[in-house]
Amino acid sequence: MKIGPFTFDRVEFAGSLGDLGTLIPLSVGLMVVCGLSATSVLLMVGLFYMFTGLYFRLPVPVQPLKLISAVAIAYPAKVSLPIIASSGILFGAILTFLSFSGLIDRLAGLFTRPIIRGIQLGLGLILMTKGIDFIIKPQLLIQHPDSTVSILGTALNPLIGIAGFILALTLLSSRRFPAALILIAAGAAIGMGFGALKPINVHLGPTPVQFYDIRFQDLVTAFVVLVVPQIPLTLGNAVIGTADTCRSLFNAGANTQKVTYRSLALSMGLMNLLAGLVGAMPMCHGAGGLAAHYRFGARTGGANIMIGLVFLATAVIFGKTAIALLSCIPNAVLGILLLFSGIELALLIRDVTIRSELFVSLLIAGIGFATANMAAAFVMGIIIHHVIRRQHIEL
Repeated sequence: MKIGPFTFDRVEFAGSLGDLGTLIPLSVGLMVVCGLSATSVLLMVGLFYMFTGLYFRLPVPVQPLKLISAVAIAYPAKVSLPIIASSGILFGAILTFLSFSGLIDRLAGLFTRPIIRGIQLGLGLILMTKGIDFIIKPQLLIQHPDSTVSILGTALNPLIGIAGFILALTLLSSRRFPAALILIAAGAAIGMGFGALKPINVHLGPTPVQFYDIRFQDLVTAFVVLVVPQIPLTLGNAVIGTADTCRSLFNAGANTQKVTYRSLALSMGLMNLLAGLVGAMPMCHGAGGLAAHYRFGARTGGANIMIGLVFLATAVIFGKTAIALLSCIPNAVLGILLLFSGIELALLIRDVTIRSELFVSLLIAGIGFATANMAAAFVMGIIIHHVIRRQHIEL
């Protein structure tokens, strides 16, 4: 069904599921390890998805801020809930300022095509590696460390990964049986069949929305430990990278005229301000998520509206059992989604044909992939790019 610029059908809905490989592990980790309210997290994800779909009219993704989420999950004793909330408020304020002041457009001048393509390739390689890690895990379920299931001496999860990858590849262009929809449905059925919901007493209703008493020290810690390291990655990937990927996938013109650096920064800024106030997960857009939605069939903002409604319903009706429901999807299925999104993102480098530009792109991708620090790769790329230009170095 098509309503104006939005499409609502099973292919579009399948595309909306394409980025769950990034969203579910980090959001579940923040809820389980750090103690964020499931309703707060899922409610804001749903609202952000719907707003993004309605405004941009394209499947612009909603993702956790990866560096902030990873640090918070790794060090829950040091990164308290008020600090996580502070990071959202500070990050939102910075992005809103960059958008209204126009500074975001000036900063974008640092991101030339080879630098953007290097960041995209590096992120693509990281996503592919993470996807393979999920596929080869012996554990079947993300929140059940004792969920290793074996068949004839071989762990079931990698077998699901191999079979699922072949299935997804076969169905990648199918409109009758969309790949992501079949994968998620089959995966959730397997997870529930092997007891994903057994330890859980299903209760309806939301979890309490949390508000925190934020101190000045919480703001200082959040700024130094979480926000400053996250900014270069967000500017490169969530703002410039997302805008560039939109133009690459949907062509420059009327379809992408709203996807500007200012609008992307402003949407993330306002949403993170709100998310921080209600104790939700800090969020962003992302080139990898956009590639994932596109790869599995999403072409309009209808995908965002549908997945947004799913998250809203889950937050309000199933908030108390949301973690268990999300954890039903096997690790291998999440890995397949990550793997395909990484491949789609990495393939954008195919339009870099000048040797010096390709050198810079590959250098950035290599540094980012080896260190998992795209901010450092970005800085090194800018330096090398300008050295090559000013010294007229031929490669």
